[in-house]
Amino acid sequence: MKIYTRGGDQGETSLFGGQRVPKGSPRVEAYGAVDELNAWVGICASFLAHEAEWQRRLVEVQGDLFQMGALLATPPERGKSPTRGLDERDVLKLEAWIDEAMEEAGELKTFILPGGTREAAFLHGARTVCRRAEREAVRLAGDEPVPLAVLAYLNRLSDWLFALARAVNRRQGVADVPWVGAPRKGEDL
Repeated sequence: MKIYTRGGDQGETSLFGGQRVPKGSPRVEAYGAVDELNAWVGICASFLAHEAEWQRRLVEVQGDLFQMGALLATPPERGKSPTRGLDERDVLKLEAWIDEAMEEAGELKTFILPGGTREAAFLHGARTVCRRAEREAVRLAGDEPVPLAVLAYLNRLSDWLFALARAVNRRQGVADVPWVGAPRKGEDL
């Protein structure tokens, strides 16, 4: 099977169902950002090979993101997506993971700068790509129906990536770097 079709040479691509749309359409931008996020999550998983559970969870997220990409690549008039989709259970799973990571990382007392260990820095990078994917999905939702679980999942995923970055740093003995201009807990902005 060839991976090139020449079908996109004129700036269009096909959605599930065969509909042709411009590559700059909000739907393509949304699933493209999710695809980019999936690649970043894969990078993070490769750097966390020494942490089997975290790596397993990151690979699980990659599967969820692939499902999400298929959902976003399916126009509403096509009807059912070719995948199972995402639901509240997937969002609740992320919430449990956030709670675990925050417990390990410790209380957050101020804004922090992204970074620390190499692994945490990549997780922070993935978090920012996740936020962009969320913005693209919200933009699409302004024009066409987008499952609420997609928006909630992306929102929680960015939180988990943040919490996981902090937990990775803590486990490796690297402290959060506070933002110097940030107010301290209890201070007025």
